[in-house]
Amino acid sequence: MKHVIIGTAGHIDHGKTTLIRALTGRNTDRLKEEQKRGISIELGFTYFDLPSGKRAGIIDVPGHEKFIKNMLAGVMGIDIVLLVVAADEGIMPQTSEHLAILDLLGNDKGFIVLTKTDLVDEEWLELVKEDVKNEVQGTFLENSPIIPVSSTNKTGIDEVTELIDKLTLEIEDRETDDMPRLPVDRVFSMSGFGTVVTGTLLSGTFKVGDEIQVFPGNKMGRIRTLQVHDEDTSTAYAGQRVAINIAGIKKDEVHRGDVIAPKDSMKETLMLDVKVKLIKNINRSIENRTRLRLYIGTKEVLCRMIILDRDVLNPGEEAYAQLRLEEEVVAKRGDRFIIRFYSPMFTIGGGEILESNPNKKKRFDEEAIKELQIKEKGTSIDIIENIILDKSKTFPTLKEISTFTAMLEDKVKEEVENLSKENKVILFSLTKEIHVIHIDYFNKLKKDMIEELESFHKRFPLKSGKSKEEIRSKFLKNVKSKVGDTFIDLLIEKGYIEQKMENVHIKGFEIKYNDLQLKIKNDLIKTYKENSFLPPKKEDIFKTLDYDRNEIEQVLNSIISDGELIKLNEEVYLHKTTYEEGLKILKDYIDKNGSITVAEYRDILNTNRRVALGLLEYFDQLKITKRDGDKRTL
Repeated sequence: MKHVIIGTAGHIDHGKTTLIRALTGRNTDRLKEEQKRGISIELGFTYFDLPSGKRAGIIDVPGHEKFIKNMLAGVMGIDIVLLVVAADEGIMPQTSEHLAILDLLGNDKGFIVLTKTDLVDEEWLELVKEDVKNEVQGTFLENSPIIPVSSTNKTGIDEVTELIDKLTLEIEDRETDDMPRLPVDRVFSMSGFGTVVTGTLLSGTFKVGDEIQVFPGNKMGRIRTLQVHDEDTSTAYAGQRVAINIAGIKKDEVHRGDVIAPKDSMKETLMLDVKVKLIKNINRSIENRTRLRLYIGTKEVLCRMIILDRDVLNPGEEAYAQLRLEEEVVAKRGDRFIIRFYSPMFTIGGGEILESNPNKKKRFDEEAIKELQIKEKGTSIDIIENIILDKSKTFPTLKEISTFTAMLEDKVKEEVENLSKENKVILFSLTKEIHVIHIDYFNKLKKDMIEELESFHKRFPLKSGKSKEEIRSKFLKNVKSKVGDTFIDLLIEKGYIEQKMENVHIKGFEIKYNDLQLKIKNDLIKTYKENSFLPPKKEDIFKTLDYDRNEIEQVLNSIISDGELIKLNEEVYLHKTTYEEGLKILKDYIDKNGSITVAEYRDILNTNRRVALGLLEYFDQLKITKRDGDKRTL
C-alpha cells in the first residue's frame, strides 16, 4: 500500500492549522502556548482518510520566520505540498521563503490553497490569484491548481481532499527494500514506556524487535513498539509518520536532528560533497569559506562552504562544493539540504548531496570535479564503483561500502558482483568478509610491487627475493596484515609474481652465480653437509674458506634466502637435508616418549648443546614444538 505524507507551507496566520482542522477534524497545535497565542511554534502532526481509502499523514509547519528551523525539520520528507496563502493578505515574506525552500528540496507535487476567502470579495480574490501565479512561476507549483477555501464555512474543503487523493496516484512508491532511516523531529518520554521518538521514515522498513543505533553517536537500542497514525503496528514502512518506543536509550541520549537507523549502517562525517544552487532573487553572493547554516534531514549544523569550481557563487548559479561541518552528521547520496546565512539568518540556497563520506578536496582540482560530475549523474552502480576507487587504499569490505553509501549490503553485493563481471573491481575473501578494490588500484599496486622487486633483484642479484613482510609493510601499510598477505597471495595465484620460502620475486627470476660465486657456494654446501649436526660457527667459515669475506657473506646469504641453508640463529646454520633429518628425529622421539629435553635431543643427534638448543628454539618459533619447563612437546 502507498504511504503518503502531506505538508503545509506558508506565512504565519494564513490559516494552515485551521485548514488541517477542517480537513481532519483535529487540531495540530498541541502546546498550550500555541493554543493561547493562536500561532504554530512546533511541528504539528495528524492524519486523515482519503476517499480512495488511503490514510495520509499530515505535517503542519510553523509560518513565523523565527521558527524556520522547525519548519525545515518538517518538510524534508513530504510528498504533497499545500502552499497556503491567505486571500486577505496575499503573498507575504514567509510565503516566498517557504516556496523557495520547497523548490530547492526537489518537491514536485502540490497545489495552492487560498484560505480566508470569506473575508474578501470576488474582484480582490482574482487579484490575489494573479499575484500567486506570478510568484510560483519557474517553481514546481507553476501551472498547479489554485483552490479557494474558507475553513470556517467549509467551502472548498472537498475539492482540496479530492485533489490530494488524485495526486497520491502520481507519487512513486518509497524504497521499502532500502536501508531504513528516520530523522528524528520529536523526542519525549512516556510513563511506563520510556523514550519515544517520532519522524518520517524516509526509506526501508522498521519492525518491532529491530536493533537500532542513534546517529551520530554509538547509542544502541531496540524497537520496543511502533505506532503509525496513533495505532500500534508490528512494521512501519517508508513514507509513514512513525513513533518508535526505544528500549535501552534514555530521553536525553537522542535529540531532534539525530537519525535512527540499523546498527552500524551509517558512517558519521564532518564533510559533504554537494551540488549547491543559490536562489535567484537574493541580493547576496557566497564567497569561498563563507560560514553558513546547513539544514539536512531534521538537523541544523554550522559549516563552511568550500567552492570547488569558482571563486564566488552568485544568485541563481550552481556550483560543486564541499561543506566542512562543525559537528558530525550522517547522510546519504541524493539527500537534499537547505543553506541559510549565519547572520542575518535567511535562506539563500540548497542542493543535493553527492558524497556523504568524501576525502578532503582541493579547489579547482579537475579530477575531483570530474568525480563529482559522475556522482551527480551516475546510477547506483556508478556511485559504488566510484566509492570503491576512492576507498581502495583501505581495502574496504562489502559491509563498509554499504555503510559509506547507506545502502543495504545485499544491494551493494549485487552491484559489486556486476562490477566484478565487468572486470572493474577485484574481490577476495578473508575469513567471513569479502574485500573489494578497484581494478585501477589493483593494477597500480601490482605495477609498483613488480618495479620494487625488479629494482631489488638488480641491487641484490644473489638473493632469491624480498621478504613478503617487507613488501606488505611498504605497499599495504593501511590494511591489516592478514588482508595484505591475502592480496600478495592473490598476485601469486594470478601468476604476476612468485614466492620461494618467505620471499617473493618477479616471475621467472633465478639466482645466477659467476664462476667464483659458484665455487664458494659449492664449498659452503659441502662444508655444511659434511659437518651435519656439528656445523662450524659463522666466524670459523670465514677463516676456513680462502675467499674474500664479503664474497662469502653474499653467497652465504643467497643460499639462506634460497632455502638450501637454514639459519637457526646468528651462530647456527644447517643444510636443509640435515635440518629435515633433525625434525623427523624430533617428531619420532616425541611420538614415542611424549616429550624431549635439550640434553636428550643433543645425545640423539650426537651434537652439542648449542646446536640442539638452536634447533629446538627454532621449532618453538615455528610452533612445531611448545616448551613446558625443560621439556618440549609437539
